[in-house]
Amino acid sequence: MRSLLFWLLTALPLAAQDHRAGEFDYYVLSLSWSPNWCALEGDARGSEQCEARHDHGWILHGLWPQYERGYPEYCRTSVRAPSRRMTAEMSDIMGTSGLAWHQWKKHGTCSGLEAADYYTLSRDAYGRITRPPVFRQLDKVVRLPASVVEEAFLEANPDLSAKGITITCREGHIQEARICLTRDLELRTCGADVRRDCGAANALFTPIR
Repeated sequence: MRSLLFWLLTALPLAAQDHRAGEFDYYVLSLSWSPNWCALEGDARGSEQCEARHDHGWILHGLWPQYERGYPEYCRTSVRAPSRRMTAEMSDIMGTSGLAWHQWKKHGTCSGLEAADYYTLSRDAYGRITRPPVFRQLDKVVRLPASVVEEAFLEANPDLSAKGITITCREGHIQEARICLTRDLELRTCGADVRRDCGAANALFTPIR
């Protein structure tokens, strides 16, 4: 029994890391509400994303290859890493070039695409979803049910279904809207492990400064 336990503890993590680039089922488009991220950690880091000269709202956190259950990450690939110019060009919708670089390393390497093509696809996916304008009109911190954020996205995107989006929270704040897309960037139902809606009834939502 001890030898079996040892095998499980040592073999499973290695198996979990054996992901092949390009082998996945669909994408999760993750949109992060920038002011909340800044309030939670970005301001303390002195992140450029949080500087007053910017007016970031829903930024592109990432476009994540996904299995029907679980997801690949940090895939081995022979594709050349993105240049500094490529990552800098993504900062307008991702907040910083650093986030663009991190998303490539963790998720883009699993897409099976060249770095430039992955960023182009990410920008295309971001542009296909209408970010509800109502949140840009806030002038003070409010508390609201996470379900209200989901409803706003559903109203702004009539073809989006409730099973195709999930709202996440972190430390009492609205964190992200995650929307599931096919490999061709069409709307689709999320896998069961992605559909984990935040149930908070009074989550904090910080306005754009």
